[in-house]
Amino acid sequence: MTIALIAHDGKKPELVAFVLKNKQSLRGAKFITTATTGKHVSQAGFDCESVLSGPKGGDAQIAARVADGDVEVVIFFRDPLGKHPHEPDVQMLMRICDVHDVPLATNPASAELILEGLLVRYASTVEVE
Repeated sequence: MTIALIAHDGKKPELVAFVLKNKQSLRGAKFITTATTGKHVSQAGFDCESVLSGPKGGDAQIAARVADGDVEVVIFFRDPLGKHPHEPDVQMLMRICDVHDVPLATNPASAELILEGLLVRYASTVEVE
């Protein structure tokens, strides 16, 4: 499973804390990140594929991967109180997730619920096989 990890600057520590907290549950997942988020995730000890930074087109690159079916989950810890010059790209990524029915978490609470749902889904497919 490929999970996109993105975070606005003020939310990067929160995203890294989420990934560290859920290290066991995320075991085996492949991560794709925007550039700066990827640096933080890598420094925390996780392997990830990084694309451009969000303002330079990274959000659009990840949206393209979602549209191609290469990303199953997007975790994007957004800063709803900040101004972001690449907001149109952020909105486009969210729209692409909706169009392609890809789960999108924008905060730790929704990310936890998506992760729990994935674990339940994975457990049920293992039992069936």
